[in-house]
Amino acid sequence: MEKKIERRGLGRGLSALMADVNLDHSHGQAGVVASADLLVPIERLIANPDQPRRHFDAAALQELAESIRQKGVIQPLIVRPTGDVGVYEIVAGERRWRASQIAQLHEVPVLVRQFSDTEVLEVAIIENVQRADLSPLEEALAYRQLMDRFGHTQEKIAEALSRSRSHIANTLRLLTLPQEIQNMIAAGTLTAGHARALISVPDSVALAAKIVGKGLSVRATEDLVRRSTVSPASRRRASGSGEKDADTKAIEADLAAGLGMPVSIAHEAGGDRGRLTITYYSLDDLDLLCRVLSSVSRDMRS
Repeated sequence: MEKKIERRGLGRGLSALMADVNLDHSHGQAGVVASADLLVPIERLIANPDQPRRHFDAAALQELAESIRQKGVIQPLIVRPTGDVGVYEIVAGERRWRASQIAQLHEVPVLVRQFSDTEVLEVAIIENVQRADLSPLEEALAYRQLMDRFGHTQEKIAEALSRSRSHIANTLRLLTLPQEIQNMIAAGTLTAGHARALISVPDSVALAAKIVGKGLSVRATEDLVRRSTVSPASRRRASGSGEKDADTKAIEADLAAGLGMPVSIAHEAGGDRGRLTITYYSLDDLDLLCRVLSSVSRDMRS
């Protein structure tokens, strides 16, 4: 028998929409179908035409279908009514719907929600990011949509999705890479770690081809990028500046070991001034450096 449909206000924030996506996690135990509003025949459900995910891995669907054959659909789909009586549009759970068809189920459990067109897309993006194995570029595009279309900040997205702020920022930076490199990431020939090392690097496409051709590790890629971005003038200055004394080298080594980042000290000859250069290769490194400096600053004030 149809239960009363819960109606909620529109225009909610990201956290409220996340509550809807996570609603079925608060019910039941493994192997038990969570409390649903309705059991709806599969043919009375239609896919969301604006579904952000365009590719559904066939092997993963078969694996999910086998699980559904054994245990049923544990997590209800989230749907909204359409203009046709008894027909619902899938808001979240299209993979379960597709796998249920493979498993030859006749009906699936659903939670009925009243969503606007905007919220339908927003929830679909949230569900994909939270539950599906997105490629790094798909994840980046999802974050970009949440920011551009719905006005969410990186901080709000990080908080709602339980990700670090630096993870969101690093993932978004992949979208600044040339299309050729993005195609390598999509094809799986280049990892996100390799690609991040190439951001803002001149002739990055040629370097990416070299990395793929030689099968370089991420660390080797960072070394290659570091060598390729040192200008000839910098090399000449370095070569003409004289050999660093043992004490300076020891200080550089100690600092580098403590930070896990390259450190260079350039002390002006005959004076007390100089430059301390710390090189970072990701926003995670920068976050770590900021925390270390903030901690030192607090200790000095206390």
